[in-house]
Amino acid sequence: MKRLLLAVSFCMSLSAASSVYDFTLNSIDGQPAPLAAYKGKVLLLVNVASKCGFTPQYKELEAVYEKYKDRGLVIIGFPANNFMGQEPGTNAEIKDFCSRTYNVSFPMYSKISVLGDDKAPLYQWLTDKTANPSTAGEIKWNFTKFLVGRDGKVITRFETKVKPDAPEVISAIDAALK
Repeated sequence: MKRLLLAVSFCMSLSAASSVYDFTLNSIDGQPAPLAAYKGKVLLLVNVASKCGFTPQYKELEAVYEKYKDRGLVIIGFPANNFMGQEPGTNAEIKDFCSRTYNVSFPMYSKISVLGDDKAPLYQWLTDKTANPSTAGEIKWNFTKFLVGRDGKVITRFETKVKPDAPEVISAIDAALK
C-alpha cells in the first residue's frame, strides 16, 4: 500500500510539473541545486558518463559552454550509470575526472538514473509523452541532449551521436538565445 501511495504521489507531482524549473536535484557536491536557479537561461541537459566511447563530447560541451555562457546558455551534466556501467565512480571521482581531463566548468549534478524503475523525476518528465510529446521516449545511451528554452520547456532533443558542436545543435542554441 505504501508503495502504491508513493507511486500515486510521484505521478501527481510529475503531472504537476510544467517546466524543468519544478525540479531540484543534488549538485555533484551533494547540495540541493534547484533548476529554478537557471530561470531565464537556455539549458542543455546532458546525461554523461566517464567511460563511454562518447566521453570526448565533454570537450565539445565545454567549448560550446564557453562560447555561449555569456549569452545565457547553461550546460548541465547529469552523470548516469545506466548503460554498461560506464559511470561507475563516486560523485567526487566524477568531478575530479571531468575537471582534470576536460576542464569542465559547467554545472555538474550528482549521479542519477535516467532509465528504469529508479529514473530520476527530472528524466521521468523529460521523457514523458504527455509532458513532452515531441521529445519523449526512453534515453537510449549516454550523452543524450535536451535543449530547454528560457521558459523552462523542452525545445528539442539530440541523440548521442549528435555532437554538441554539430551545426543543428548550434543553430538550435542560437535560435533559443535570441
